[in-house]
Amino acid sequence: MKNIIYVLVLFTLFACEDYLDKTDPNATTFVEFFNDEGDLRRVVYSSYRDVFTNNGSHQTNFYLKDGKSDNAYSRIQSHYHQNVGNGNFNSSSRDFLYYYELHMKHLGRLNTFIANIDVPYVEDESVRQRYKSILEGLRFWHYFELTFRWGDVPFTLEPADLDTARKPATPKEDILDYLFSNYEEIANNLPKQEYATDKFMFNHYSFKALVMRYALYNNRYALAAKLAKEIMDSQAYELHPEYADLFNYKASSNNKEFIMHYNRESYSGSTYTFRDLGPHFRTGNGQSYVVPLKSLVDSYWTLQGEPIDNSLLHSKKEYELNPSLNRDPRYSASIIGHGDIFYGEEIDIFNGNNPMYYEKERASASGYWFKKFVDEADAFKGSGNMEFALLRYAEVLLTYAEAKIMLNEIDPLAKSAINDVRRRAGLDMTFADVTLPTYGAYTNDQWVELIRNERRVELAGEGLRYDDIIRWKIADKVLNKPALGHTMEVNGELQSIKIEDRSFKSNNYLWPFHENTLRVNPGIKQNPGY
Repeated sequence: MKNIIYVLVLFTLFACEDYLDKTDPNATTFVEFFNDEGDLRRVVYSSYRDVFTNNGSHQTNFYLKDGKSDNAYSRIQSHYHQNVGNGNFNSSSRDFLYYYELHMKHLGRLNTFIANIDVPYVEDESVRQRYKSILEGLRFWHYFELTFRWGDVPFTLEPADLDTARKPATPKEDILDYLFSNYEEIANNLPKQEYATDKFMFNHYSFKALVMRYALYNNRYALAAKLAKEIMDSQAYELHPEYADLFNYKASSNNKEFIMHYNRESYSGSTYTFRDLGPHFRTGNGQSYVVPLKSLVDSYWTLQGEPIDNSLLHSKKEYELNPSLNRDPRYSASIIGHGDIFYGEEIDIFNGNNPMYYEKERASASGYWFKKFVDEADAFKGSGNMEFALLRYAEVLLTYAEAKIMLNEIDPLAKSAINDVRRRAGLDMTFADVTLPTYGAYTNDQWVELIRNERRVELAGEGLRYDDIIRWKIADKVLNKPALGHTMEVNGELQSIKIEDRSFKSNNYLWPFHENTLRVNPGIKQNPGY
């Protein structure tokens, strides 16, 4: 009986009162509370909320996800990033049950709504079709995520009953073949212009940008390059002139770079990035939930666009002791740490009387904080109203370049895309221009190293690093090391703050199905090694 209840809860539409505001609070049938355009809008609001933009969910907020990777450390185990980052998990870890149930719950609801999209009375058929396509796009997103995390998973596009809810898993590649063969119809039923309000909803190009991301993730490089070029050719988006301003109030709501937007409308717009990421400081608000690691700090190359190991201007030791020295300007736009100025005061992580002391619970265990999304204007407030991008135009440019590099087709447009991102970042283009003769002798491995690092520093703190180290199959190298923080010189030797040991096994590239999931659906097979 418990198994039957579990399956029904996973797939039923009506399990959560918060999911849909009912027009009639006494409604008892599907038609009674799903009957007009307002209901369609509420369905879309709530369908985005849990998976993309629930401001109260530390497990899903995009800006905390780097805690799963070598970029950052997550200090709260129940946020589910820490255990993934340090490898302390197995098939009984609730982390994976939470994420899997989240996807399956929403897929059940989406399938039901899409199947009944003609129930609400909407005079304009194009409006109904638009909402249907937005919901279909969200359904694609769930399957992209499920296959990327677990591989083979159950796949259905119809409302589930007990039998279909327990169907065997479909091979990952079969699911992807369907998704990549059918995205165009959805995109063509979406408006090409960004919405004036509710701009988080998919439009033609933002949905294609999502498909582009997962085409890259799944080594469908030709498709990724094609979609990236379509978005580039549309001229609907452009790089904002000032990189740093995208992540504070100066430009977060006034730029042409954001393609996929965070949904603030469905919960009145409050955001909590200062609380989640910011220093404890004097306000008591900052929680330092996820903080940068030395690994990320060292990945910022020089102002001239070369690794700090190769610099002829300064030694690696000098760079490690002074991260701001001759560095890619994206470092100072993204990270703050010991010796930097915050709200008019110098940060001292070694002062035991200071709330920023690195050993205090709510301080940074690494001695670094993300500067992205932490605007001092929010320092003395309970919340903010900052706008965020879930996908920016810079990612489109880097996707085109990476796809072409992986296809060994490095054309002028790929080099121009890299240059555009580097130039906007403020690198010294007399050296960092990838069309210079120096780069003409680059091997494919060198191009791969360059584009991967470019992506890392451009998108640091935006929740994509874990996905990248998984798809590049380098997690077993970068996560089998201790998590380190601020570096200092002691008796002539460099010492870095050690936070924790980490491990990553070869089977961890796929997540385990939780034991409850396997008991409920015997058609699912556990991934190898768990």
